[in-house]
Formats: sequence, structure tokens, C-alpha cells
Amino acid sequence: MTMDEKIARINELYHKSKTEGLTEEEKEEQKTLRADYVRSFRENLRATLDNVSILEPDGTVTNPKKNLKN
Repeated sequence: MTMDEKIARINELYHKSKTEGLTEEEKEEQKTLRADYVRSFRENLRATLDNVSILEPDGTVTNPKKNLKN
């Protein structure tokens, strides 16, 4: 299932929960899909931020990743 399909299913389950409610199986599916979406979002954001450099006013380039402690 692609991420777009997962998002569509998350939205479908959300709308169903507001109108008629979800079964326990659907609630578990929704929870799993949301967790997968959040994990994917965080991975993509981290990958983007790993490639960010800051141009300082004095002309030097700083890589924020080197300044962070895990």
C-alpha cells in the first residue's frame, strides 16, 4: 500500500468514525496506519533536515546536525 493509499484509508476511517463508528478491528487498523504515517513523516523530515546548512551572516556555513547531541 502506497503512502497516498494509506492517507486515503486514514481519512476514510476518520470520516466513518464520525458518522457510524468503527469496529475494534477498524480502530486497530486506524491506529496502525496513523503510527506508520507519523514514522514515515518523521523519517522524511529528518532526512530533509540532515541536508540543511545554515549560511551565517559572516559567510560561514554551519551544519546544525554536527551541533546536535542525540
